Amino acid sequence: MTDHDLPTEGERLQKVLAAAGVASRRVVEDMIVDGRIEVDGEVVTELGTRITPDARVTVDGTPVQLDVSKRYVMLNKPTGVVSSMADDRGRADLTQYTRDLDERVYNVGRLDYDTSGLLLLTNDGELANVLAHPSFGVEKTYVAKVQGRVDSRIVRTLRNGFELDDGFIRADKARILGTPGRQASMLEITLHSGRNRIVRRMLEHVGHPVIDLVRRRFGPLTLGTLASGATRELTKEERGAILRLAR
Repeated sequence: MTDHDLPTEGERLQKVLAAAGVASRRVVEDMIVDGRIEVDGEVVTELGTRITPDARVTVDGTPVQLDVSKRYVMLNKPTGVVSSMADDRGRADLTQYTRDLDERVYNVGRLDYDTSGLLLLTNDGELANVLAHPSFGVEKTYVAKVQGRVDSRIVRTLRNGFELDDGFIRADKARILGTPGRQASMLEITLHSGRNRIVRRMLEHVGHPVIDLVRRRFGPLTLGTLASGATRELTKEERGAILRLAR
Protein backbone atom coordinates (compact mmCIF):
# COMPACT_ATOMS: atom_id res chain seq x y z
CA MET A 1 0.00 0.00 0.00
CA THR A 2 1.62 3.28 -1.14
CA ASP A 3 1.26 6.79 0.27
CA HIS A 4 -1.28 7.89 -2.33
CA ASP A 5 -3.37 4.77 -1.58
CA LEU A 6 -3.64 5.51 2.15
CA PRO A 7 -7.19 5.97 3.49
CA THR A 8 -7.99 9.51 4.64
CA GLU A 9 -10.74 8.37 7.01
CA GLY A 10 -10.57 6.41 10.24
CA GLU A 11 -7.89 6.31 12.92
CA ARG A 12 -4.21 5.64 12.58
CA LEU A 13 -3.41 1.95 12.64
CA GLN A 14 -0.84 2.19 15.43
CA LYS A 15 -3.30 4.04 17.69
CA VAL A 16 -6.04 1.46 17.14
CA LEU A 17 -3.74 -1.51 17.75
CA ALA A 18 -2.27 0.05 20.86
CA ALA A 19 -5.81 0.59 22.20
CA ALA A 20 -6.60 -3.06 21.38
CA GLY A 21 -3.71 -4.15 23.59
CA VAL A 22 -1.40 -5.45 20.86
CA ALA A 23 1.61 -3.38 21.97
CA SER A 24 2.67 0.21 22.57
CA ARG A 25 2.34 2.62 19.64
CA ARG A 26 6.10 2.65 19.17
CA VAL A 27 6.28 -1.15 19.00
CA VAL A 28 3.29 -1.27 16.63
CA GLU A 29 5.03 1.26 14.39
CA ASP A 30 8.02 -1.07 14.20
CA MET A 31 5.66 -3.95 13.34
CA ILE A 32 4.14 -1.90 10.52
CA VAL A 33 7.54 -0.99 9.05
CA ASP A 34 8.61 -4.64 9.29
CA GLY A 35 5.57 -5.76 7.28
CA ARG A 36 4.06 -7.84 10.08
CA ILE A 37 0.58 -6.33 9.86
CA GLU A 38 -2.13 -6.92 7.28
CA VAL A 39 -5.28 -4.88 6.79
CA ASP A 40 -8.07 -6.61 4.89
CA GLY A 41 -5.61 -9.17 3.57
CA GLU A 42 -2.96 -6.69 2.39
CA VAL A 43 0.39 -6.03 4.06
CA VAL A 44 0.78 -2.40 5.14
CA THR A 45 4.15 -0.76 5.77
CA GLU A 46 3.22 2.93 5.89
CA LEU A 47 2.94 4.63 9.28
CA GLY A 48 0.24 6.94 7.94
CA THR A 49 -2.20 4.06 7.40
CA ARG A 50 -5.69 4.74 8.75
CA ILE A 51 -8.37 2.11 9.26
CA THR A 52 -12.11 2.07 9.81
CA PRO A 53 -13.79 0.08 12.61
CA ASP A 54 -14.87 -2.69 10.23
CA ALA A 55 -11.33 -3.38 8.99
CA ARG A 56 -9.91 -6.87 9.43
CA VAL A 57 -6.43 -6.66 10.90
CA THR A 58 -3.92 -9.42 11.56
CA VAL A 59 -0.55 -9.28 13.29
CA ASP A 60 1.83 -12.06 12.28
CA GLY A 61 -1.20 -13.84 10.83
CA THR A 62 -3.25 -13.67 14.04
CA PRO A 63 -6.54 -11.71 13.90
CA VAL A 64 -6.95 -8.75 16.26
CA GLN A 65 -10.28 -7.74 17.78
CA LEU A 66 -10.38 -3.97 17.30
CA ASP A 67 -13.61 -3.44 19.22
CA VAL A 68 -12.37 -2.99 22.79
CA SER A 69 -15.92 -3.35 24.13
CA LYS A 70 -15.89 -7.04 23.20
CA ARG A 71 -15.29 -9.36 26.15
CA TYR A 72 -14.03 -12.94 26.08
CA VAL A 73 -14.11 -14.66 29.46
CA MET A 74 -13.23 -18.24 30.40
CA LEU A 75 -15.25 -19.85 33.19
CA ASN A 76 -14.51 -23.12 34.95
CA LYS A 77 -18.17 -24.05 35.39
CA PRO A 78 -18.84 -26.15 38.48
CA THR A 79 -21.27 -29.05 38.49
CA GLY A 80 -24.77 -28.15 39.66
CA VAL A 81 -24.93 -25.02 37.48
CA VAL A 82 -27.04 -24.72 34.33
CA SER A 83 -25.44 -23.25 31.21
CA SER A 84 -27.78 -20.29 30.86
CA MET A 85 -28.31 -16.83 32.31
CA ALA A 86 -31.65 -17.85 33.84
CA ASP A 87 -33.35 -21.11 34.76
CA ASP A 88 -37.12 -21.56 34.99
CA ARG A 89 -36.60 -24.28 37.60
CA GLY A 90 -34.71 -22.00 39.96
CA ARG A 91 -31.39 -23.80 39.70
CA ALA A 92 -28.04 -22.01 39.96
CA ASP A 93 -27.16 -20.32 36.66
CA LEU A 94 -24.27 -18.38 35.12
CA THR A 95 -25.28 -14.91 36.32
CA GLN A 96 -23.37 -15.40 39.57
CA TYR A 97 -20.13 -15.42 37.54
CA THR A 98 -20.91 -12.36 35.38
CA ARG A 99 -22.15 -9.79 37.90
CA ASP A 100 -18.83 -7.93 37.96
CA LEU A 101 -18.70 -7.50 34.17
CA ASP A 102 -19.76 -4.16 32.69
CA GLU A 103 -21.03 -5.82 29.52
CA ARG A 104 -23.72 -8.47 29.31
CA VAL A 105 -22.15 -11.73 28.13
CA TYR A 106 -23.56 -15.05 27.00
CA ASN A 107 -22.23 -18.59 27.02
CA VAL A 108 -20.87 -20.15 23.83
CA GLY A 109 -22.58 -23.53 23.69
CA ARG A 110 -23.46 -25.49 26.80
CA LEU A 111 -22.15 -27.86 29.41
CA ASP A 112 -24.51 -30.30 31.12
CA TYR A 113 -25.77 -29.48 34.60
CA ASP A 114 -23.64 -32.28 36.04
CA THR A 115 -20.55 -31.60 33.87
CA SER A 116 -17.86 -29.13 34.89
CA GLY A 117 -15.12 -27.37 33.01
CA LEU A 118 -14.31 -24.81 30.36
CA LEU A 119 -17.12 -22.56 29.19
CA LEU A 120 -16.53 -19.46 27.07
CA LEU A 121 -18.57 -16.32 27.85
CA THR A 122 -18.66 -13.38 25.43
CA ASN A 123 -20.69 -10.44 24.18
CA ASP A 124 -19.41 -11.07 20.64
CA GLY A 125 -22.64 -12.45 19.23
CA GLU A 126 -21.29 -13.18 15.77
CA LEU A 127 -18.41 -15.24 17.10
CA ALA A 128 -20.64 -17.02 19.63
CA ASN A 129 -23.11 -18.07 16.93
CA VAL A 130 -20.33 -19.44 14.72
CA LEU A 131 -18.54 -21.38 17.45
CA ALA A 132 -21.74 -22.80 18.95
CA HIS A 133 -23.26 -23.96 15.66
CA PRO A 134 -23.15 -27.79 15.40
CA SER A 135 -21.95 -27.69 11.80
CA PHE A 136 -18.85 -25.74 12.81
CA GLY A 137 -17.59 -28.65 14.92
CA VAL A 138 -15.22 -27.07 17.43
CA GLU A 139 -12.97 -29.79 18.86
CA LYS A 140 -13.44 -30.37 22.59
CA THR A 141 -11.46 -32.49 25.04
CA TYR A 142 -12.94 -34.07 28.18
CA VAL A 143 -11.51 -36.00 31.10
CA ALA A 144 -13.96 -38.60 32.38
CA LYS A 145 -13.91 -40.77 35.46
CA VAL A 146 -15.96 -43.83 34.58
CA GLN A 147 -17.15 -47.00 36.23
CA GLY A 148 -15.13 -50.17 35.63
CA ARG A 149 -11.70 -50.93 34.25
CA VAL A 150 -11.32 -49.65 30.68
CA ASP A 151 -9.01 -51.59 28.40
CA SER A 152 -7.55 -50.96 24.94
CA ARG A 153 -10.50 -52.65 23.21
CA ILE A 154 -12.87 -50.04 24.60
CA VAL A 155 -10.55 -47.25 23.45
CA ARG A 156 -10.50 -48.72 19.93
CA THR A 157 -14.30 -48.92 19.94
CA LEU A 158 -14.55 -45.25 20.90
CA ARG A 159 -12.12 -44.29 18.13
CA ASN A 160 -13.72 -46.51 15.48
CA GLY A 161 -17.23 -45.35 16.33
CA PHE A 162 -20.71 -46.87 16.58
CA GLU A 163 -24.36 -46.10 16.10
CA LEU A 164 -26.42 -44.31 18.74
CA ASP A 165 -30.11 -43.47 18.57
CA ASP A 166 -29.35 -40.19 16.81
CA GLY A 167 -26.70 -41.49 14.41
CA PHE A 168 -23.10 -42.62 14.07
CA ILE A 169 -20.50 -41.19 16.44
CA ARG A 170 -16.80 -41.69 17.07
CA ALA A 171 -14.12 -40.01 19.14
CA ASP A 172 -11.41 -38.10 17.32
CA LYS A 173 -9.02 -39.23 20.07
CA ALA A 174 -9.32 -41.39 23.17
CA ARG A 175 -6.80 -42.66 25.70
CA ILE A 176 -6.63 -44.16 29.16
CA LEU A 177 -5.16 -41.81 31.77
CA GLY A 178 -5.19 -44.17 34.71
CA THR A 179 -7.15 -46.49 36.97
CA PRO A 180 -7.82 -44.85 40.37
CA GLY A 181 -9.03 -47.92 42.21
CA ARG A 182 -10.31 -51.30 41.13
CA GLN A 183 -13.70 -50.11 39.94
CA ALA A 184 -12.92 -46.89 38.09
CA SER A 185 -10.87 -45.56 35.17
CA MET A 186 -9.82 -42.14 33.93
CA LEU A 187 -10.21 -41.42 30.22
CA GLU A 188 -9.39 -38.49 27.97
CA ILE A 189 -11.70 -38.19 24.99
CA THR A 190 -11.67 -35.62 22.19
CA LEU A 191 -14.46 -35.06 19.69
CA HIS A 192 -16.02 -32.28 17.67
CA SER A 193 -19.67 -33.27 17.97
CA GLY A 194 -21.99 -30.88 19.79
CA ARG A 195 -24.78 -33.41 20.30
CA ASN A 196 -26.56 -33.41 23.65
CA ARG A 197 -24.75 -35.32 26.44
CA ILE A 198 -22.74 -37.07 23.76
CA VAL A 199 -19.72 -38.06 25.89
CA ARG A 200 -21.90 -39.55 28.59
CA ARG A 201 -23.97 -41.45 26.03
CA MET A 202 -20.88 -42.80 24.29
CA LEU A 203 -19.36 -44.08 27.50
CA GLU A 204 -22.66 -45.53 28.65
CA HIS A 205 -22.90 -47.34 25.29
CA VAL A 206 -19.50 -49.03 25.78
CA GLY A 207 -20.44 -50.15 29.30
CA HIS A 208 -18.58 -47.54 31.36
CA PRO A 209 -21.02 -44.95 32.75
CA VAL A 210 -19.58 -41.57 33.73
CA ILE A 211 -18.93 -40.82 37.39
CA ASP A 212 -17.41 -37.38 36.79
CA LEU A 213 -16.85 -35.36 33.61
CA VAL A 214 -14.73 -32.25 33.02
CA ARG A 215 -14.22 -30.33 29.78
CA ARG A 216 -10.55 -29.39 29.67
CA ARG A 217 -10.30 -27.87 26.21
CA PHE A 218 -12.53 -25.96 23.79
CA GLY A 219 -10.92 -25.34 20.40
CA PRO A 220 -7.57 -23.61 21.08
CA LEU A 221 -8.50 -22.78 24.70
CA THR A 222 -7.33 -24.90 27.63
CA LEU A 223 -8.62 -24.79 31.19
CA GLY A 224 -5.19 -24.98 32.79
CA THR A 225 -5.19 -24.34 36.53
CA LEU A 226 -8.30 -22.14 36.62
CA ALA A 227 -10.15 -23.02 39.82
CA SER A 228 -13.72 -24.29 39.84
CA GLY A 229 -16.11 -21.33 39.75
CA ALA A 230 -13.35 -18.89 38.74
CA THR A 231 -13.23 -16.71 35.63
CA ARG A 232 -10.50 -14.93 33.70
CA GLU A 233 -10.23 -12.79 30.59
CA LEU A 234 -8.70 -14.49 27.58
CA THR A 235 -5.17 -13.40 26.75
CA LYS A 236 -4.61 -11.53 23.50
CA GLU A 237 -3.06 -14.72 22.08
CA GLU A 238 -6.15 -16.72 23.02
CA ARG A 239 -8.45 -14.05 21.56
CA GLY A 240 -6.51 -14.17 18.33
CA ALA A 241 -6.71 -17.97 18.21
CA ILE A 242 -10.48 -17.93 18.75
CA LEU A 243 -11.00 -15.23 16.11
CA ARG A 244 -8.83 -17.16 13.64
CA LEU A 245 -10.82 -20.33 14.34
CA ALA A 246 -14.11 -18.57 13.63
CA ARG A 247 -13.09 -16.97 10.34
